[in-house]
Amino acid sequence: MTSHQTDKLATQLINALVAIVVLILLFLLGDILISGLPHISWHFLTSPAASFSAGGGIRDQLFNSLYLLVLTLLISFPLALGAAIYLSEYAAKNWTTGLIRTAIEVLSSLPSVVVGLFGYLIFVIQFHFGFSILSGAIALTFFNLPLLVRSIEGALHAVPDSQREAGISLGLSNWKTIRGIILPVALPGILTGIILSAGRIFGEAAALIYTAGQSAPLLDYTNWNPTSADSFLNPMRPAETLAVHIWKVNTEGVTPDAVSISAGASAVLIIVILLFNLGARAFGNHLYNKLTGSK
Repeated sequence: MTSHQTDKLATQLINALVAIVVLILLFLLGDILISGLPHISWHFLTSPAASFSAGGGIRDQLFNSLYLLVLTLLISFPLALGAAIYLSEYAAKNWTTGLIRTAIEVLSSLPSVVVGLFGYLIFVIQFHFGFSILSGAIALTFFNLPLLVRSIEGALHAVPDSQREAGISLGLSNWKTIRGIILPVALPGILTGIILSAGRIFGEAAALIYTAGQSAPLLDYTNWNPTSADSFLNPMRPAETLAVHIWKVNTEGVTPDAVSISAGASAVLIIVILLFNLGARAFGNHLYNKLTGSK
């Protein structure tokens, strides 16, 4: 067999494997969406959940997921940005840097249930945060940090060295060069990483069972005081998220229309995650074209 035939065979094999992966993904997405879309309605999205009667919705669970997402990003993004800037622009290639990168890789490979139990023991029990949005957000930060650090560091590495040399030639300090030249150029990649990590946060369930809790108290959406117990902005209240709600409805079996609720909630979850991923690509490309002036 000639090298040309070998290359052609290898290309066909790779294309076949890729096609299999795509077909599996389309099958899973199609099955979830076909089963769940008929159950999605405005009433379903804006009504509170009902535990022992039919006709409940996912209003509070959907809001809890979005609130938890925002709070997690507020905690994890500054930490990830600082770590990525240090690793990309300041850290030397030595054993300390290697240890930091190894720690990031280990952190990204931890099972979610282990992180959830750790968050339960430390934040819920030891720090007396209880089952709360804050406990869940801190636990999810452990998931989000490795992904954000890698994506931001990759965006910083993608900036050409000529940009750094231009800042130095203008007499700027290293920090001013990073702040005024490198970060603006890397902004599309950074924002893309943030949006992609948001999709992972939104769909997490196992860690939140032990930290944010499995209950969704009725919220007062007119009460903007975050210190009030029934306020929708109170970070110390328990918060059942959409992913946890799907698990809970299927395991407890006390809701008469559990099948339709879990199917509709799963479809909503998939749609939101798809919007995060597709929106990240589109927004990153648009922002990159805008900053570079390309079409």
